[in-house]
This record gives sequence, structure tokens and C-alpha cells, in this order.
Amino acid sequence: MAYKSLREFVDKLDAAGELVRITTFVDPVLEIAEITDRVSKTPDRNKALLFENTGTEFPLLINSMGSERRMCMALGVNDLDQVARDIEELFKKLTGPKAGLLEKLAMLPQLSKFASWMPKVVSGRGACQEVVMSTPDLDKLPILKCWPKDGGRFITLPAIHTKDPNNGIRNIGMYRMQVFEKDMTALHWHKHKVSAKHFNEYKKLGIKRMPVAVAIGGDPIYTYSATAPLPENVDEYMLAGFLRKKRVELVKCITQPDIEVPSDADFIIEGYVDVDEELIWEGPFGDHTGYYSLPDFYPRFHVTAITHKKDAIYPATIVGIPPQEDAWLGKATERIFLAPIKMTMVPEIKDMNMPIEGVFHNLVITSIEKEYAGQGQKVMNAMWGAGQMMFNKILVISDGETDISNYKELAQYVFNNLNPATDVYFSQGPMDVLDHSCSKLGFGGKMCIDGTKKWEEEISEPLEPYVWDKSFEKGKIMAQFPEIKGINEQLAEKWAIPVLLMSVEKDRPGHMAELHEKLCKLPEISSIKMILYVEHTVLVNDIADVLWRHCNNLDPKRDHLYGGSRKNILGLDGTRKTKKFDGFDRPWPNIIAADEATIAAVDKKWPELRLGEKINSPSLKYLTQLYGVEAAVLESE
Repeated sequence: MAYKSLREFVDKLDAAGELVRITTFVDPVLEIAEITDRVSKTPDRNKALLFENTGTEFPLLINSMGSERRMCMALGVNDLDQVARDIEELFKKLTGPKAGLLEKLAMLPQLSKFASWMPKVVSGRGACQEVVMSTPDLDKLPILKCWPKDGGRFITLPAIHTKDPNNGIRNIGMYRMQVFEKDMTALHWHKHKVSAKHFNEYKKLGIKRMPVAVAIGGDPIYTYSATAPLPENVDEYMLAGFLRKKRVELVKCITQPDIEVPSDADFIIEGYVDVDEELIWEGPFGDHTGYYSLPDFYPRFHVTAITHKKDAIYPATIVGIPPQEDAWLGKATERIFLAPIKMTMVPEIKDMNMPIEGVFHNLVITSIEKEYAGQGQKVMNAMWGAGQMMFNKILVISDGETDISNYKELAQYVFNNLNPATDVYFSQGPMDVLDHSCSKLGFGGKMCIDGTKKWEEEISEPLEPYVWDKSFEKGKIMAQFPEIKGINEQLAEKWAIPVLLMSVEKDRPGHMAELHEKLCKLPEISSIKMILYVEHTVLVNDIADVLWRHCNNLDPKRDHLYGGSRKNILGLDGTRKTKKFDGFDRPWPNIIAADEATIAAVDKKWPELRLGEKINSPSLKYLTQLYGVEAAVLESE
């Protein structure tokens, strides 16, 4: 469905019992993020929040798509798979064989309907331009500072509009914007992003000023579409029109008339980038990985106008240690883009799952319809070559009837079919710029775990049934190896999944390889297939936390270790890497946590918020796990 405005979406959330209105003043600097973090991580109290007293004239909406139900409400569907079914049905209608003239004529209404969803530029001004600030001033907006070591305040839900100067094709991307002055921000577009390519094209052509416009608010589908991993040169407002079943009406900007923006957005920030101007040092920023992304140089965005609706609502989000609102944006993408992947690139795919702990690219699970030997590797190569899936770090492939959303059942099936010596594949290639584990920025290792049932051609030696060795005593092992601070054997002992989780305090070069080799010689570990190592501060009984930390800190090609008499026990070193012990030359970011002062301020304010019994800060769990006090680890720490 199409929402006429963000306010209409707010009213629908309110009517559905999915919104809490907070009338007490809450500071956009740190306090709003801390309250939202508590609410978003409490499943039975997870609500959208409307902060009506922000110290500005505008209310702030946050966590509005932070659950499956609210994500479905934003997209106007009953379940997230509905969109994939619609895409698949449309694709089949448009591409299927047409036997005769009558069948071809029958397609005309469908084509006409599709054409009616295409974006259209309308004349005059839109609702987004009802108020024009006499002097553009970003300080008049309730822009958040989310985490204590953030470089400043950031606009976190901007739909950034740019155009290719060669062909005029529009791109809408979502890149954070750090505010430096009342009329200047940075634009954090990574080198892989289309807007960065547009910037480079302007530079090549010698065109000094690149027009840019930022839309904030409006139909929540605009926000989702700006995050969607569409092919280059596919207009995001085509996707928005398809999702809302109504075209997006665009109006020309006032000071940047070459750029068109949604007429019903809440705010429009117009401006330009001077492609010859010195870049600005932007960041740090508490990012969706749960770690700070570290400072780097990015273009300056000069604001020439700010316009807004008379009753504008400022939408924002926070990202950090999962789960957060962005997990549900990612889940929508997982479901929506499953159909195009199946139909155009990897037809054998049955289902796909991106666990929250994998923060999008780090961990992807795929089930396939396997019909021949080597098909798992075929899918692996196809997936790593498919758009933004090139950033995937760990790919797990299953087959058969296993439900890949049932992680216990999935893991049992995968490890029953897995010989770690022959069925785990390592590669390297482009990685997300935010992946701090890579030895080189944006380039690192990948791993595929082929957990499909093997054909005769794929088997080098028979797989022996897994049996837990009852002589296993973790206390005895920890006494023998005092650097091991925790062992979780629950998966192996209780669930018949031959995996151990261990926290280790490294103290010398080559320590992890040496430890893994010695552990693999223990008879009680001989039936184990995989050991996941994390640093000593991590609580190994919290499996979700272990997976999140491990996936972030692992470069699979560099950090894998084989042990055992047949080299069939795979160790994966997910500890923090340092120059001293690992020869790692890049700064290592800190994990994200609120500071004690903000936690105390929110605790004191909690009774006024109408959010029920106090929810303790999730950050309390991590304050003892921080690497010092800065956003990045210093070599001396």
C-alpha cells in the first residue's frame, strides 16, 4: 500500500499498538539512542518510538521498522515473502512463452499496470517544500549523536539523490551524513557505491559542482528502497512504485533543479559537492557491525536549501550491536531479492537466510535443489559474483528438506554431511569496507561450508557418525591450557553438533595455531569437526554473542587452522588481531557501548518516559569487554 505521508504511517502504528509517544524532553545527543537500544533489544516491549520533545520544533520517529510486523506494515504486506511471490509472478507473466495473439494481448493490462507505477516528475512545488528555511540550518533538526565515540551528530536515514552526468540516470542511496556545520556535512559513500561513481564521473568531466539532494521521511517505502541492493542504473523509485502499487511523484529541487525528489517527503536538504575540494576527515561512527567504523576522508556536502512539510516528522535510526532496526530492513531484502536471484542467477536456490548475528554480509545460509556433484561449488561461485553478495564472508550451503531458519536442525544436517578437510572452501575477493578483520581495506578472505549431502564423486573417505566422547572434561582442559578462559560444549554434547566454542587469551605470536594443534591431539576432541575461538572477554555461553563477535573478527582465508591426525578438525580464529601477535597493521575498532553517564541519565529519566518497568541498558554487558576508551585500539593497549 502507499502511505500519503510519514504521519499517516505513524498513525497506523499508533492504532496497531506499535507506537509509544514520549512527551518528556529527551536529548538527541546520546539519550534517544540509549532508550531505543533498550527497547529494540526487548522483544516483548519492542515498539516504535515518537519523541515529541526533542528541543527542536520537530518530533523524532525511531525504530519504526524495528520488528517483522512493523516492517510488513511499512511495505503494506501481510508477510515479507509476499513481495517475492509478486515479483516471481510478474516475471513469469512477462517472460513466459506466449502461444498466440490472444495471450499476448492478455498481457497488455499487466504492462499498463506496471507502467502506472513508474516515477513521474510533476510541476510546481510539493508538500516537501511547504516551508523553506530562510537560512538553511541543520541545527534546527533533531539530528542524533548515537554513541559516545561517534565523531559528531549524524543524519542516519537520508535518501541521497545523485545523477550520472553522462546519461542523467538517477541513483538513490543511503549513506550516513556527519554534520560539521549548520550548512555542511560529509557524505559517507564507499568506493563500491553508485554515488561514488557519479562523483568520479563529475571529476573526469571537469564539472566542478555535483548537485545532490537528500530526502528524509515520506512513505517508509522510500527509506527501504534507498537501502535495496538494486543493479546499477535501476531507479530505486521504480522499486518503490512496484512495492506501494502507486507511482512516486517527484518535484524539482528549488536550488538544485537538476535533481528531483519525492513531493511528499518530510524534509529535503539540497546542496552540492565541489569535486575539487579537499575531502574531510569523517567519523568514527558506531556502525551496524556492532563496532565503530573508523575515520576516513569523504566529500563535503554544502547545503544550499532546507525545505520541509508544515507538520514534518524527522525519522532516524540507530545501528549497533544486533538486533537493531536495520536487521529487519536486511530481512526484508533477504526475502524480496530471493526471487530475482533464483530466476536470473542461481535457479537451484530454494531459500536464503541471513542471520542477525552475521550483520548482513558476514553470514549467509542457502538451501539448494542439488542434482549433481559439485553443485554446491557452482552455487558458491555464482553467489559471490552476484551484486552485493560479493561482500559475503561465510556462505553455508544446505540441501534436502532442512528448514534453514531452524538453526539447530540446520547445523545438525550440515555437520552430518561435512568433512572439514574436503568440504570447506577458501577464497578471497572484495569485502565490505566496514569489515575490520581484513588485512587490507575492502579486500579479504571468504569461506564456503558445503553441507549438502555428498554424491559419490565428492567423497574421498567415508564419514563416520558423530559420537560425543563422554570423557570430555572442560575443567581438565582449561587446567591444562590456562589461556583458555571458557569452553561451551553444549552444541557438541546436548545437540549432537560437533562444534566447540572457546574463549582464549592470546599472549604470543603463533599462539592460536600452537594451541589448536595441541587441542586436536586430545583423544576426547577427536570427533569434533570445528572449534570457534573468540577473545577471552567474550562469554562463550552466549551463542548469539559468540557468533556475532566471531563473524566480525574472522578473515577465513587467513585465520583458519587444521588439526587432527587427518587434518579434519577445523579451527577458526575469531579473536582480535594485533600487530604484536598477528602482524596485523590496521587499527582495530572498539565494540559499541553507551557510556556510564548516559546510562545513568536515562535510568533517572525512565519513570517519565511511559515505557513501563525500567529496561536495563544492553551496554552494561559490554562495558567490561571494551578495548580501552577510544573508538579504535591503540597499539600500546
